[in-house]
Amino acid sequence: MVLWLMTKGMLKLAIVGCGGMAGEHLRAYGLIKEKEPEKFEFRAMCDPVLDSAKRFSDVAEHYQSFKPRVYSSVKDMLANEQLDAVDICTPHSEHHVVGIACLNAGVNVMIEKPFGITIKASKAIIAAAERNRKIAATAENIRRGLSQRTTHWLINGSKYLGKPRLFYAQQAEWEDPSVIRDWHWRVDKWLGGGGMVMDSGAHFCDTIRYLYGDPDTIYAKVQQLEKWPHRKGDSIVMDDREDTWIATISFKSGVVGVWSWTMAAPGHSFVNVVHYGSRGCILDHGDAFHGPFGGAEVIYVDGPKKIVTPMSEMQRQFLAQLDEKEKNTLFPHGFTDGVVIECYDFLDSIEKGRKPEVDGETGMKAKAISEAIYESAYAGCAVKYDDVLSGKIEEYQRPINEHWKI
Repeated sequence: MVLWLMTKGMLKLAIVGCGGMAGEHLRAYGLIKEKEPEKFEFRAMCDPVLDSAKRFSDVAEHYQSFKPRVYSSVKDMLANEQLDAVDICTPHSEHHVVGIACLNAGVNVMIEKPFGITIKASKAIIAAAERNRKIAATAENIRRGLSQRTTHWLINGSKYLGKPRLFYAQQAEWEDPSVIRDWHWRVDKWLGGGGMVMDSGAHFCDTIRYLYGDPDTIYAKVQQLEKWPHRKGDSIVMDDREDTWIATISFKSGVVGVWSWTMAAPGHSFVNVVHYGSRGCILDHGDAFHGPFGGAEVIYVDGPKKIVTPMSEMQRQFLAQLDEKEKNTLFPHGFTDGVVIECYDFLDSIEKGRKPEVDGETGMKAKAISEAIYESAYAGCAVKYDDVLSGKIEEYQRPINEHWKI
């Protein structure tokens, strides 16, 4: 059954929040436009800093015959435009505000990760999408990359690794806390909702759900070991987010993983990322957030022999066993850039009236892993993932919900 009404004709797209990651989205839409020029058109760019919206509009004009209109207010944009799709790349605290406003105006949305600033905010977005019979997608690019798709096949369908067992994703580094950095909205917990656990960490949480399914219990210690001054105008403000965490994540499938990161480890830095099955492992050489990377190695045992195969060869084998329909679904037009694929999937799901690969609920379930880490640290004990996902446990999140009147 089609869950959302399909839109006919060229889709009318706006981007809200014209900085940072939104620039990658703009680039991705440009590449899609080159392949399917009639799929959509840029109609509006919106940012509180009007010059940022104008800069995006100037770039968008290169891909079509007119310049998108610019707005500093989402309310004004929705009042003056007939839109089909809005790509939301605002600070995290605005995700539910902008998302719900667009959905209530009858516009489909894709929201940058993390989907909502809290679980309660995420649920409000999903409810608005269901109420208005519109799509709410999560902009999650990492799982869609070729090495991540290949890893999913290696862990869940190939002969190489055997039954999934455990993983380690550990990273320790040192940054000088005496350096005064420029303030950014991510420094403010009220705007960001937390630190790296749910910022870059949102990618990792989605990846491990993609690979291993839902967690069962999560036990974590989250700390700030150093003070981190930032310059905001004429003032110095302190970053109140975590600089360190260690989390043990037990999955309903029986897999157990350890995920840790710190930027407060003087003297020795290291990265250790390995995914183990009963017959072998994937040895990553990237970071503890965005892999497995293309430079990873697959190591498996065959009797007394240990066989080491580069990820590039496993990618070749993965692609070879896909039929054309599967290839076109996973890598439309041969795209392997995850940002391009997420943007294409968003547009295509609206056009065809289908569920996007990473919808709002999927984004919320990934976010619940991040929140469970915070909730466990706040409570000082292990927490059930399902209790965090349902909203039963929200002690860490409650002040954020109250601050934003969610």
